[in-house]
This record gives sequence, structure tokens and C-alpha cells, in this order.
Amino acid sequence: MVDSAETRVAWVTGASSGMGLATAEALAEAGYLVVLSARGLPALTEAAQRIEAQGGRAETVVIDASIRAEVEAGCAEILKRHGRIDVLVNSAGFNVANRQWHELTVEDFEHVLAGNLNGTFYAINAVLPAMRAQGDGVIVNVASMAVKVVSPYGGVAYTVAKQGVVTLTATVNQAEFRHGIRACALMPGETATPIMQKRNPPPSQDVLDRMLRAEDVARAIRFIVETPAHACIYEIVMGPTWNRALA
Repeated sequence: MVDSAETRVAWVTGASSGMGLATAEALAEAGYLVVLSARGLPALTEAAQRIEAQGGRAETVVIDASIRAEVEAGCAEILKRHGRIDVLVNSAGFNVANRQWHELTVEDFEHVLAGNLNGTFYAINAVLPAMRAQGDGVIVNVASMAVKVVSPYGGVAYTVAKQGVVTLTATVNQAEFRHGIRACALMPGETATPIMQKRNPPPSQDVLDRMLRAEDVARAIRFIVETPAHACIYEIVMGPTWNRALA
């Protein structure tokens, strides 16, 4: 639990729904002031109000994670308000419906990489100077179990992008441990969030009911964030017990 005498700030991208929103709620419950980012202000505002109704502290900064200038401006705005960012959770990401080799377009491939891999890099690159100055910081990058168990469910671009996220995370730990900065790549399996509706076809309700929940992922992220500063969790792979990707 965060010391209430000091405001600790957690920035969560992709926070208007799904894993990002559940994570913001979990970190607010842990005592963090959470800054929620996504592309749409109405959904962000509703999410922040939901957290505040639960007794947490929440603010919003609208960004498109795939656009470098917006990510950098969002980070600058948070630092202007609070002078620090203690936790960054890169949860922003998406997939496309037509994701297999025979149907994936070059434009969709580039779009998925921009939203999942480039956006993660932009946010990390933006927060690192402040975290170095603080002498601490936790970065959690939401990747995918598809990195470890390649299957058709994730598709080509998404799997490649999330593999890049895992490698990116490792390089942060390699370079930034001397500044007290820790990074973890969290690789969840299929999780029942709105992104599932991007599948072609979308999973049936029976399949959705057997998947992880956003709250499961959020609980793992809170565990990572609350790990003592002398310990670093490099990777976590988690999935539903009934995991069709393993079949």
C-alpha cells in the first residue's frame, strides 16, 4: 500500500476499458493517483469517475499511443501536474479481425505494430528521464502469451508486436537497473475484454466464459508494482486454466 503522506503517480495507457481500466482501479485501490490515458475523452472521463466513486484518485490525459507527439505531450502534462511518474503500465493495444497471412494487409500490419510496439516504446522513452531523476520506477508492459505459445488466435502482426514488447522490456532492465528502474513483461493468455470482438469470428460466450478476466490481469500487475524495490519480476506468463492455445 502506498504511503499516504506522499502522492505516488501511476500512468496507465489503454485505460478506458478492459485490462487498462481494471489495472487503474487496482492501483487506485493500492493508493496511487492514477492517470488514465486512451484516445477517447468520454470513455476516459467515465472511467475516472468510476474510480473516484470507489474512493480512488483519478485523472485523465487523452493520447493516441501510436502517435509519438501525443505520448510525449501526455507524459509532459503529467510531470507538469505532479513532478513525478512512479509507475507506467503500457496496456494500450489492439488487433485487427483479418490477422492471418492470407488476409492480413500491409497497412493493418503496420497499424498493429504502431499501436502495440511503437506506442510502448514511446511511453517508456518519455518516462525514463523522470524515473532516472527519481532514482526509481516500475514499468509494466502488457504483452501476450502468444509470444510463448504461437497460435492462430493472436495472428501475425499482434504476435510479432508483443514479441517486440517482451524484448523491449528486457533491454530496459539491462540498461536502467542502475537507476533503480524495474520493468516486467506480463504475458496474459486469452482474456475476456472488448478486444475479443475484433476476432473473425468473435468467440462464443461459452469460450469467453472460460477466459481470464481483466481483473485477473490487474491483480498480477498490482503484485508486480508492489514488489519491494530490491526485487525485479522480469516476466510473468499467465493464462486461463482451460487454455485452448495449448491444445
